[in-house]
Amino acid sequence: MSKMITIDGNEACAKVAYYMSEIAAIYPITPSSPMAESCDSMRAKGVKNFLGNPLDISELQSEGGASGAMHGSLSAGVLTTTFTSSQGLLLMLPNMYKIAGELLPCVIHVAARTIATHALSIFGDHQDINAARQTGFAMLASSNVQECMDMALIAHLATIKSEIPFLHFFDGFRTSHEIQKIQDIEYCDIDKIIDYEGITKFRNKALSPNNPT
Repeated sequence: MSKMITIDGNEACAKVAYYMSEIAAIYPITPSSPMAESCDSMRAKGVKNFLGNPLDISELQSEGGASGAMHGSLSAGVLTTTFTSSQGLLLMLPNMYKIAGELLPCVIHVAARTIATHALSIFGDHQDINAARQTGFAMLASSNVQECMDMALIAHLATIKSEIPFLHFFDGFRTSHEIQKIQDIEYCDIDKIIDYEGITKFRNKALSPNNPT
């Protein structure tokens, strides 16, 4: 049986996203920023992803830049993720249409938050992820900290197998910052269920001057 750990939703999600990705293109926005911070901390501690490499983390100058960098790296055959919330997700929508239309596997992790009431708001609802329903991304919701870890893994595994990009979301603050005792998913167990054939298929589709399409 896996060990029990005490963490919040953001860290539970980031633990899986770090292991299942090669690049994280990030831009901080409350309440999703701790996911990127957790990844940065794991990299500093020498944690490796499923390929045995540290996660390559790049902070862009906006959420639009983060999603553009993600689209570019996916087109080059590199497994990429990002973390966002609220109006940050809305700035990613144009690239999300492209990513979904090109059947590029990736996961965007969202700590769901209100976009606006009378002004910009840090309060919680699902305005942001509902505004992304039409992009073509599949959507998975987590309702507690354990599911943040479990559904994050399901999203990363399913996107590789289906070639459909996934948006994995959970409530900002109420779940992203809730500290719970959960059952950890060991990296050695994840290794047994990764679809390496799917990853090879994804890499073979990559844009390359040596393999024009």
